[in-house]
Amino acid sequence: QVQLVESGGGLVQPGGSLRLSCAFSGSNFNIRTMCWYRQTPGKQRELVALVFGAGGTNYADFVKGRFTISRDNTKNTVTLQMNSLKPEDTAVYYCHNPPRYWGQGTQVTVSS
Repeated sequence: QVQLVESGGGLVQPGGSLRLSCAFSGSNFNIRTMCWYRQTPGKQRELVALVFGAGGTNYADFVKGRFTISRDNTKNTVTLQMNSLKPEDTAVYYCHNPPRYWGQGTQVTVSS
């Protein structure tokens, strides 16, 4: 059984930074692909970034150069460092271990 628990969301001004964390419980974290998705009301969830077990990463074009995903296989955590935040980054951010496991989500609001 896998559980994912996100933390670190909140309110930040445009241009600011936030760091999201996802705590994984279960087995074989070090070989699992881990993702961050986000969702705004009325829209589908969209992939923000992913990190493979071996550490390779992929990013959505709209966050390249601003967000960084990383993992710590000793602590079973995955982190999303978000810099230069924009109002359009406002969303609920979800941690995801494909194909089936999702966290409960954490709200990120970028507003002055």
